[in-house]
Amino acid sequence: MKKLEPRVFVVDDDVSVRRALERLIKSVHIEVETYETAEEFLSRLPYEGPGCLVLDIRMPGLSGLDLQEELKKANNVLPIIFMTGHGTIPMSVRAMKAGAIDFLEKPFEDQALLDLIKHAIECDKQNKAQNGKNQELMQHFESLTSREKEVFTEVVSGKLNKQIAFQLGISEKTVKVHRANVMRKMRAESLADLVHISGKLPKTKV
Repeated sequence: MKKLEPRVFVVDDDVSVRRALERLIKSVHIEVETYETAEEFLSRLPYEGPGCLVLDIRMPGLSGLDLQEELKKANNVLPIIFMTGHGTIPMSVRAMKAGAIDFLEKPFEDQALLDLIKHAIECDKQNKAQNGKNQELMQHFESLTSREKEVFTEVVSGKLNKQIAFQLGISEKTVKVHRANVMRKMRAESLADLVHISGKLPKTKV
């Protein structure tokens, strides 16, 4: 599968701002797409590669805050950098609390935006890599049989094979077989490794 290059999405209803930001971002060899409205950007989704969103906080129709909320509902965690006027700083603080990377007060220095974009893309790469690892762990966990999941839970809680056998009503030898299967399927090399893996799974699973 072709690796997707980082991409910046600019959403601003001012055409002169969109053009200026497009030139600026392209000047550092980063792909960029511009949109006049939040609705237009939403119709473009999804985008699976690393990137970030440079977003005006006040726009006709859906505002920047509305778009942030829509993305959150869709479980889209694309990092957001807000552009704001002096009067919208309280809104920007609210946006930060909702997970935005940062906000820039207009007018801002080109380099300040470029630095934030590079930081946001790096954060997104790390988040996507971690999400990929978490999905892989879940796939490993779901490959366990129901009995192996029970043994997994008891093993990582610190119980001995003898205790697990008594609790589950099976022989100690059977526990050892299940335990070996759990270690193999979860790609764990030691008990400590298995405990560490269990800590990365949702609490409802283990």
